[in-house]
Amino acid sequence: MTTQKHNPVSFEFFPTKTDAGHEKLIAAAHVLAEHNPEFFSVTYGAGGSTRDRTRNTVLQLDQEVKVATAPHLSCVGDSTDDLRNLLAEYREAGIRRIVALRGDLPSGMGQASGELRYANELVEFIRNETGDHFHIEVAAYPEAHPQARHYDVDLDNFVSKARAGADSAITQYFFNADCYFHFVERVRKAGVDIPIVPGIMPITNYSKLARFSDACGAEIPRWIRKQLEAYGDDSASIAAFGTEVITQMCQRLIDGGAPSLHFYTLNQAEPSLAVWRNLSGDRSR
Repeated sequence: MTTQKHNPVSFEFFPTKTDAGHEKLIAAAHVLAEHNPEFFSVTYGAGGSTRDRTRNTVLQLDQEVKVATAPHLSCVGDSTDDLRNLLAEYREAGIRRIVALRGDLPSGMGQASGELRYANELVEFIRNETGDHFHIEVAAYPEAHPQARHYDVDLDNFVSKARAGADSAITQYFFNADCYFHFVERVRKAGVDIPIVPGIMPITNYSKLARFSDACGAEIPRWIRKQLEAYGDDSASIAAFGTEVITQMCQRLIDGGAPSLHFYTLNQAEPSLAVWRNLSGDRSR
């Protein structure tokens, strides 16, 4: 397999509700830090529900684990004053990258609340408040956002975010490289040239993956579903098959020009590293 030792990589975490969970997150981050990631990112709960935990995790990863860390920031449910204060705090702490999102609606909320309603408005707000201090990442949906009326509308939304001042994008995870290449081609034809980084979800647990994928609109190809179903509760076989499938997809993405890879770790180091070692030609660790 082609060696990809210099291909950039980044890893995403979510803030935990318990001290034990947080300790596991930090331990995983230390392991992943050994592989010189470009950055870590930390998610932000619906309506700012994890604001404090996100902030504290970001600062610990950035300052103690010593990997540049990007907080997710969403506009749903937050006032511009809240956002302004968070940006000032992150800027003061030396944070240089933000993942700017519309954000998920809290349970029971029928429509977006807050002074800013869309991600392009949040990107504009960050630029107006902080100039070029932050490298701004936005979300991309190669298979279209699950709430989009149709593909072209979703594509237009992405173009709006890019033109509002985004520096690069991270995609929702997917299991079909063709959808990524198609999305990038359409974006380029629309005149947008920012880097678009594939989001990668390791496969470790079929039932959880299926529920999550159905909710977020990520299609699991039928042949993958059927093979995972055949393994039943055989977690070792699921992990081995998942690593093989994701490694092959990542290799195709890299060969096809993907600028880097962004792994959704679910706060675990090993599933992402199993793929990364294959891509790097390092099977000794």
